[in-house]
Amino acid sequence: VDDAVDLSRRLIVSNASGVGQPLPEDVVRAAMLIRAASLVRGYSAVRPELVTTLAAMLERGVLPVVPEFGSLGASGDLIPLAHLALVMTRPAGDDDPEIDSGEATFGGERCSGREAMRRAGLARLVLGPKEGLAMLNGTSFSTAQAALALADAERLLATAEVTAAMSIEALAGFGDAFIADIHEARGHPGQIECAARLRALLAGSRLVDGDRERDPTRQPPQDAYSLRCTPQVLGAVRDTLAFVHRIVQTEINAATDNPLVFTDLPAGRKLKAVSGGNFHAEYLAFASDFLAIVVTEIGNLAERRLFRLDDGSLNRGLPDMLVASEQVGMDCGYMLPQYLAAALVSDCKTLAHPDSVDSIPTCANQEDHVSMANNAGRHARQVVANIEVVIGIELLMAAQALELRLAKLGLGTDALAPASRRVLEMLRASRATDGRPIDHLKRDIVMYPRVRAAAALVHEGAVLRAAAVQQP
Repeated sequence: VDDAVDLSRRLIVSNASGVGQPLPEDVVRAAMLIRAASLVRGYSAVRPELVTTLAAMLERGVLPVVPEFGSLGASGDLIPLAHLALVMTRPAGDDDPEIDSGEATFGGERCSGREAMRRAGLARLVLGPKEGLAMLNGTSFSTAQAALALADAERLLATAEVTAAMSIEALAGFGDAFIADIHEARGHPGQIECAARLRALLAGSRLVDGDRERDPTRQPPQDAYSLRCTPQVLGAVRDTLAFVHRIVQTEINAATDNPLVFTDLPAGRKLKAVSGGNFHAEYLAFASDFLAIVVTEIGNLAERRLFRLDDGSLNRGLPDMLVASEQVGMDCGYMLPQYLAAALVSDCKTLAHPDSVDSIPTCANQEDHVSMANNAGRHARQVVANIEVVIGIELLMAAQALELRLAKLGLGTDALAPASRRVLEMLRASRATDGRPIDHLKRDIVMYPRVRAAAALVHEGAVLRAAAVQQP
């Protein structure tokens, strides 16, 4: 037993070898909760104290400092979980040194794990037999990254449908492409749902032409693909995210330890601890890779709409760069935000390269195939963050274009679809990060404060609330 206790501690100490910036607090908190959920399944042969300590740390705000690099996504997230475990555990005996207790934040201050636990009034545990493995073997951080990326991606997709509808309306697009018959003829659920959402978002608009009751009266009768094919592209995104959702939801509730201990194996079998491979995070690697790919496509499609909004030869009569400058050539308007969107989408194309297709053997070739799921999750989160900015830019540009279109036609905001009008009113009532109102752009200003504010409106769900679209 003494050797088993010593081994548990040694595993924690030796595996805590990560480097890089600390993972965001939301990732660490999610991983702690997911680890507790895995242990509480009852297959890990650990004491309840491990679960209750994790829960108490979450409740009292003790957050281990966990470096971003180190996990291979096979044998679990060994390195990040070791950094977590260092904070909540200690060596056997009376000695409880500062060294080898890791780092944590408590009350906004970074300190040793030992000090953070002391301030929170929590005892550090001496791990028993098997408990070191139970703390290390698992997909908790890969799952946390994927789950958080997914939650943001689902909200981002719904928001992108809103801004797409606003751009279609601002470009005097044609509604025929969204009638239910077209999408039901193909049959993909995501496409059908996206088209239905676009119809609801565009309902009541006097700027959008073409529907079941009237033939289009303006030429050309077909919009560019970045407008017309929105349901086919975003619908594919929606169906893929639904697949990712199923994987992540399953993994959150999974026992991913190794070995697992079963008490109801066939009679006569002496060994109850069974070695398997539930720590292998290939499901999550695929899920995060797929998520990064499809969210990049949200940005690809949106950036093409931004380009079209900016171009006076493509935007059906609006001024170049969406600014009615008193002196031609003196104002750049929304030219540079489109550049920014192009740069971010290009970055995503690199980030969306699948991590799951890479595997570097380790552990004397025993661990000869690994998933790289944690890398995939990190990249997926960055892709989502990038595209939130792109959709924030579309929010700004579509609002500007709608106002220019109304002015050109001599119409008031009652000519807009009610959803677009509500979003426009919300945006104009908001403030940029420098405190200035996000008003109609009449001349060049420093643009980054309103871009950052618009991205925050996307991330926080303000666009969906204003549009009165049900959030995912």
